[in-house]
Amino acid sequence: MIVRQESLTAKMTLKDLPAASPLPTASLVLVFGSVKRFGEAKLQSVLKGRYPTAQIIGCSTSGEITAAGVFDDSLQITAILWEKTVQRVTHTKMSGMQNSFETAAGLAKQLKSDTLKAVLVYSDGLNVNGSELLEGFKSVLGEIPVMGGMAGDGFGFSKTVQLFNDTISDGLVIAVGLYGNSLIAATGVGRGWKPYGPPRKVTKSEKNVVLELDGKPALPLYKMYIGDHSSKGLPGSGLKFPFAIIEEGKRDIEKIRTLLAINNDTNSLTFAGNVAEGETVRFCQSTHDRLVEGAGDAAHLVADHASTNQTGLAVCVSCVGRKGVMAEQVVDEVKLVQQILGAQTALTGFYSYGEFAPRPDTNDSVLHNQTMTIGYLSENLLA
Repeated sequence: MIVRQESLTAKMTLKDLPAASPLPTASLVLVFGSVKRFGEAKLQSVLKGRYPTAQIIGCSTSGEITAAGVFDDSLQITAILWEKTVQRVTHTKMSGMQNSFETAAGLAKQLKSDTLKAVLVYSDGLNVNGSELLEGFKSVLGEIPVMGGMAGDGFGFSKTVQLFNDTISDGLVIAVGLYGNSLIAATGVGRGWKPYGPPRKVTKSEKNVVLELDGKPALPLYKMYIGDHSSKGLPGSGLKFPFAIIEEGKRDIEKIRTLLAINNDTNSLTFAGNVAEGETVRFCQSTHDRLVEGAGDAAHLVADHASTNQTGLAVCVSCVGRKGVMAEQVVDEVKLVQQILGAQTALTGFYSYGEFAPRPDTNDSVLHNQTMTIGYLSENLLA
């Protein structure tokens, strides 16, 4: 595996790229940047000229992750040349959020194989139900790890775009199948959120829309817990107060859900992933230090399952909500990941509207919110 990276800051244009491509024979190129960067004329043709044999994919972000830090309005390009691993890349345009499960199942059927080892998925961030999408992939692929995330749009929540070779569009779901025994794939998930207040039972919900908690309208109860000051900033301020879904019969967090929207007419809360009727939830809050520690947990999980003393790539997908809490210090979580994974590991990734990865120490891929997820890729050339 050979990895080469190129980076343009917010003030640089495509003309500032070096004349020569660092890896013209690349098999796969990952591109992350703001919605604005993906609107630049000639972006697709410039990338194709630099990487003529590659499949070029990517998405808009709420901030770009690199080994050098976290940036906004930059363009981060990571070129990968597989030495033994085989890849297959597919995509589709969503016909509607309600078809998320079927869309994923259709893509998964195109990728399914006895030699499939891992799948990278990058999707629209606003027109996809991430929970249903992951369920669709799992319905066909079983416990093959799915890693990636949902595109971002800063803190705008207006429109996200995806890149597939010559196409830049919203509504896309892109999937990359990676095949063969030479591939090393490991994942890590870290949180850092602390539940507070009593457990609440979801008594009425419709997929990702929560209408009632303990038989009471959800929105007034939510506002009571976060206080008048934070309530005035909804839904944006909700990034700092996600829901924790608690494992049945336990106090442990199973997954976290980010608030996307509120509806004052129905007193409902809309989350970035499903919250099923009957599930137990608690409100969450966090601090900078706890979130950084959570990112470190994700990196340690990767290091526990893969040797990182050889060339590798860590694709970090972290939640826009974490960026909202940590603000200018958000770089601290990326620095800790790099420190743990070491200099042989190249870093790329983005801040997202939802993260895809297996739950810790399982092969059960789910939609995460408010987490740092890491998809680590490398090759064992002796396999």
